Amino acid sequence: MRTTSDVFHLAIPTHDLDAAQEFYVTKLGCKLARRYDDRITLDFFGDQLVCHLTPGEPAAPESLYPRHFGVTFREAADFEALHACAVTRKIPFYYEVSLRFEGLVEEHRTFVLTDPTGNLLEFKHYNDPRMMY
Repeated sequence: MRTTSDVFHLAIPTHDLDAAQEFYVTKLGCKLARRYDDRITLDFFGDQLVCHLTPGEPAAPESLYPRHFGVTFREAADFEALHACAVTRKIPFYYEVSLRFEGLVEEHRTFVLTDPTGNLLEFKHYNDPRMMY
């Protein structure tokens, strides 16, 4: 079973390591752990994200579903701080903040960012923390 000392690992494609590093480190505030000729490894909000260099040109995302990733924040202030950071640093939004499942127990706010390769990152905050899973 995973403990709080374990780290989730996700590998995604990138078409430009410099652009990926600029997006994830400089704009989003992630920590660069390692950089090689073919990948960068990041501390993505406490988990490990690896951006692997992939040949070809970035494709515009067609839909949020089924492929996206991100963070569900326990604290509303963390959600709001990241949103403010994205606005200030002019990070491209795929979807601006919206309210989903309004009036239901699973009500939450969400926004979606687009990285330079077209990977979609969704960030959420549920009013009821029991709905995080």
